[in-house]
Amino acid sequence: MIRLLLALLTLGWTMPALAHAPGCVGAEPGKASLVAMPGTGRSLLLYLPLRISAKQPAPLVLLLHGSGGNGREILEHSHLRETADRNGFIIAVPDGGIALARGFVWNIPGVPSVSGQMPTQGDADDVAFLGKAIDHLVADRCAAPDQVFVTGISGGGRMASWLACVDAGRIAAIAPVVGLRAGNPLGDDRTRPDPATCRPSRPMPILAFAGDADRTNPITGGGSRYWQYSMRAAEARWAELNGCRSAVPSRPVVGDGIYEEGFTGCRQGADVLARVTIGGTHDWVADNEVLWAFFAAHRRHPAPRTH
Repeated sequence: MIRLLLALLTLGWTMPALAHAPGCVGAEPGKASLVAMPGTGRSLLLYLPLRISAKQPAPLVLLLHGSGGNGREILEHSHLRETADRNGFIIAVPDGGIALARGFVWNIPGVPSVSGQMPTQGDADDVAFLGKAIDHLVADRCAAPDQVFVTGISGGGRMASWLACVDAGRIAAIAPVVGLRAGNPLGDDRTRPDPATCRPSRPMPILAFAGDADRTNPITGGGSRYWQYSMRAAEARWAELNGCRSAVPSRPVVGDGIYEEGFTGCRQGADVLARVTIGGTHDWVADNEVLWAFFAAHRRHPAPRTH
């Protein structure tokens, strides 16, 4: 799988730069524009790459900030704009629905936020908001319906994981950064994910990024109440959900300092992979070109019909 990722690093759209892109709610290439999402009462930053076609929808990446942060900060910190310019995808960067200090947190039902407070029924429904935002951008012929991807850091990575659990029908793949989950911790054994809280409608391809020196969301588990089980436990649960057949032995990936683990041979090509930076901390440890290569290799498959 990693050979495929490295080969895909050379891929990219070679579309001419345009002054505007009809269908992308008035946003301009090369700029992060604040645009309203109809029917939600909320807005998000929409970044159009320097090269984008006016004739066809482009891949869309939702970029989710960490707890206490905001969209504009993570757009700058992640440097994902440069990757978008090289490869021709759109970035949508919302703020979480619950205010916290000078930033926001995401509403993930059933687990407390970093403030220690459990979301309430009165808090904004982030799953509904993000779903409506995706639907609007797809209906407006801005985003390609089978190429909607989600990444995010920390709390944003946990939100990306939650979307994969509860709204897989809209998403082609996810790539959480220091935040992979597979549902809430199990009530009577918090070292394991609760199967009842993550029942995706289709297999979900996953590439997670983490650092083994992360003390906020430790890959070995523990930490805050929202974390608890290990990243390996999350990978194993997703492998079960995706019907994976083979475990990936941990091995170096790009020289010293990074190793890969996870599961392959999964249904619909929905492999579950993680790249761990040795000594990496609670930060944007993702290789953006590898992240995009993974996304570019996937399209959303329709959910199987039930009779």
